[in-house]
Amino acid sequence: MCGRAKLETDVSEIKIAFRIPPEYPTPNFAPSWNVAPTDNRPIVRYDPKVQHRTLDLMRWGLVPYWAKDIKIGFSTINAMAETVDTKPVFREAFQRRRCIAPVDNFYEWKKLGPKEKQPYAIALAGRSLMALAGVVGDLAVAGKTRRSGHLSSSPQRRTSDARTSITACL
Repeated sequence: MCGRAKLETDVSEIKIAFRIPPEYPTPNFAPSWNVAPTDNRPIVRYDPKVQHRTLDLMRWGLVPYWAKDIKIGFSTINAMAETVDTKPVFREAFQRRRCIAPVDNFYEWKKLGPKEKQPYAIALAGRSLMALAGVVGDLAVAGKTRRSGHLSSSPQRRTSDARTSITACL
């Protein structure tokens, strides 16, 4: 499952690729070759109030509405496409609040030894922007609503002994 990603594509290119209206405010985020869980990252979602797609920053790691502590987001950074609609932690968000997480690539690791891992960058052949499926959760903390999200992927396969994930488009 995806545990790190790269996103260095310019925000204007992201807005064009996902048809975000040019007049919509652009979130400020730094390009990164090492986006980690709990980092804020841009997501694309449909906002029914304004009747178009929006580009917003959200924290990577789903925090379900019923969670008492934001730290649950550390354990909910990924979900499998086959179970995202049935697992209680993801079910409500999957039914109501889906999103797309743009990335240039994501990383998987091959275990080389007891403490050694080799990272592999998984990208499209043409190195163009990828769209990973995700959901958005809400958490009320101290009277403020925080939004968080996670990525959804299919089960892992072994290919030449390197772990890979195929991202689901929901």
